[in-house]
Amino acid sequence: LNKERIETIETEQILNQIKIKRDQSLNEGNYEFFWINSDGEKKLATENLVIGNQVYNEKLITKKGTEYRLWDPFRSKLAAAIMNGLEIFPFKNKSTVLYLGVSTGTTVSHISDIVGPTGLIFGVEHASRVARDFLDRVASHRANIIPILQDARRPKEYFSVFGKVDVVYVDIAQPDQTNIAIENCKMYLKKDGYFFLVIKTRSIDVTKSPKKIVDEEIEKMEMYFEILQVIDLHPYDKDHAMVIAKFLK
Repeated sequence: LNKERIETIETEQILNQIKIKRDQSLNEGNYEFFWINSDGEKKLATENLVIGNQVYNEKLITKKGTEYRLWDPFRSKLAAAIMNGLEIFPFKNKSTVLYLGVSTGTTVSHISDIVGPTGLIFGVEHASRVARDFLDRVASHRANIIPILQDARRPKEYFSVFGKVDVVYVDIAQPDQTNIAIENCKMYLKKDGYFFLVIKTRSIDVTKSPKKIVDEEIEKMEMYFEILQVIDLHPYDKDHAMVIAKFLK
């Protein structure tokens, strides 16, 4: 067997394991994010949905019989947004989320903790190497994540997505990332649903100032969204911004 065929077989095996876990009965839960004292500092954390499991070597802390995973804002842009004053947090127990660009699964694993076993995340990733890492380290352990190995430019091909979702979260490095995100929202985000867009200014244009790029990308959104907040992710991520919006159409 050639290397590509072996990787395909391994990926299929992982997906089958995920389906078996998902088919098992799921219990009701109540999940949010928390502030935990660690090493003399107050740090962001989520209650671990999979006891004992680490995704990116994050620290696990047990308090009063409950295990928490510290949420590193230098590794997760959503955590960075919280640290920099995020005002609206629509990820809740039972929420449904479409996540474009899950990469190796750091942020999506914490969202998985938060939405709990009765929530659902459709995690889209196209790059085969990181997608296999995501399947192996995250999705195979978490029954509330449905992995979609597909290009975000082709939302009509997400055959696993059913119904409209509460939140669309987008973290993809493409020059036309905002247009890709809008097309996904038009197809899958419910009216008055929330949209989180990570703007990677250097992926769009290295010749313009980051502020100008953010302003231009927001302009593209205004026909379809009410802009609620724009957050500079410095010092956690340089030349990155998070835009939070509500879907109007």
